[in-house]
Amino acid sequence: MTTCSVGQPGTCRPLGLQSGVGKVGSCHLFRHAMATLLLENGADLRYVQQMLGHARLNTTEIYTHVNIRKLIEVHQLTHPAKLPQAEKAEPSPNGADAPPSSL
Repeated sequence: MTTCSVGQPGTCRPLGLQSGVGKVGSCHLFRHAMATLLLENGADLRYVQQMLGHARLNTTEIYTHVNIRKLIEVHQLTHPAKLPQAEKAEPSPNGADAPPSSL
């Protein structure tokens, strides 16, 4: 069985074609995609660090940029200030949402 190895050009292309994925890529591309998908789906950054074999956590942190972009997108779509008036929560009738009164 052939494996993707750093420093051995041309080992990933045949494996990618055999896999039926329909796209070509490099070992680095596969590693990056795996790390990004793991983080997007809630994997702990330290576990991803271990899987990638990174000695320092800040090397693995480069994969979090995708998560930050997604976070910004979700924030912009769901922040109450961006919602139409009809979608904003109505204050509760018992006044629980009212600011505290001064004493």
